[in-house]
Amino acid sequence: MLDKRILEELKNYVSKHITVTEFSLREAEAVFSPDIMKEEDLENYISAKRSASFAEVLFRFIDYKGYTDSDVYKKAGIDRKHFSKIRTNPAYRISKSSAVSLSIALKLNKKETEKLLHSAGFSLSNNDTFDLIIQFCLEQEIYDIDYVNQALDQFDLKPLISL
Repeated sequence: MLDKRILEELKNYVSKHITVTEFSLREAEAVFSPDIMKEEDLENYISAKRSASFAEVLFRFIDYKGYTDSDVYKKAGIDRKHFSKIRTNPAYRISKSSAVSLSIALKLNKKETEKLLHSAGFSLSNNDTFDLIIQFCLEQEIYDIDYVNQALDQFDLKPLISL
């Protein structure tokens, strides 16, 4: 169970860092207007901009940290079949919760977690309580899934994958 000091720090962290951004329809139309899009060859653009897949980044971190696959998926609360899909299917789309669970199991810092999440198309923002709790846990080096789930539960949020 998280102690009261950690819970109080978590509540202060969330209230201090949460931001709400308002965006008008007119601003959105200006940003996403097809008139300002450049004529580029889509295939060349994609091949030039594509970065490493989630699986590639994940397995680099596993190797770098010196863990085995089974160490990681067990700590993350992911079953072997799910982990096998991540490894073997390049088109597999992982959930944000699973990606966060894997980053915690790997004991990644905030920057490394952002890199892993980015490779799956996710990020940690300052306008989402779930994201702020994850950032807090990373900054406090809380790498126990049960503790992270307790912190999420304090804000009535859905837990990460549980063991």
